[in-house]
Amino acid sequence: MSGPDAARVHAYLLDLQARICIALEAEDGGARFAGETFSDPAGSVARPRVLEGGAVIEKAAVNFTHGRGKSLPGPATATRPELGGAAFEAVSLSLIVHPRNPYVPTSHMNLRMFSATPAGKPAVWWFGGGFDLTPYYGFDEDCVHWHEHARAACAPLGPGAYARFKKECDAYFFLPHRGEPRGIGGSFFDDLAEPDFETVFAFLRSHGEHFLAGYIPIAQRRKSTPYGERERDFQLWRRGRYVEFNLLYDRGTKYGIESGRRIESVLASLPPEVRWRYDWQPEPGSPEARLFERYLVPRDWVDAEAGA
Repeated sequence: MSGPDAARVHAYLLDLQARICIALEAEDGGARFAGETFSDPAGSVARPRVLEGGAVIEKAAVNFTHGRGKSLPGPATATRPELGGAAFEAVSLSLIVHPRNPYVPTSHMNLRMFSATPAGKPAVWWFGGGFDLTPYYGFDEDCVHWHEHARAACAPLGPGAYARFKKECDAYFFLPHRGEPRGIGGSFFDDLAEPDFETVFAFLRSHGEHFLAGYIPIAQRRKSTPYGERERDFQLWRRGRYVEFNLLYDRGTKYGIESGRRIESVLASLPPEVRWRYDWQPEPGSPEARLFERYLVPRDWVDAEAGA
């Protein structure tokens, strides 16, 4: 099995961060990302990029981190508990887009590579990440388009990969205490190191390239849709579910907190406005109820093996 090359992953994710920021700024048409760079004596580097208050994008965060440490935090070893406490290196890009118009879905992507060196043992490495979509008002054509790109993103691992990672995405982005999916899923993978570094790195890059192709056309279709206070209120209520997931279950959030990363960057994924209501339920037969009935249920939006 070929060894990891953190420098190549670093270079790719930095370039991808720049390209995504440019594309989102173009889509918004006015707002710009504010950029900062932080480093520490251990050699860790963080480059958060945050856009706020745009006409189309209410908030977006596209954050690059290359971290090094003496003790791997627990959330990074969910499937490898034997690596807890090992010296580590982690390169990642994490992004979230919270649109202003309720008809434009929220979208998320995370791409990361870890390497860890347990005391007295050989170094190990793995990749993780994926992307998912969280609509407030569902449209079949958007769901099909998104999952076509999720399927294409999985192509480097061959037949069966999309079905496997779609299932993992549906399982991961789920709120057990609510009994609800976060959205319509996409692709999610973790602890991935087979068959070799080059193949899995290509798989990661494929996800990076398909994110914009999957998301931007949906945003363009929906960003000018008229909406009122009813739709805005529902959007803010549904954002509450997003906050609950990120704070209770998201491994990236837990990793960022436990590894001592800058808390402003760790929590940059949270939306700028959100509402909670006590035991609120959508009116039967309403567009809001349809989100739960048709879209917040596991569904095969595309043929898993078409084009594989």
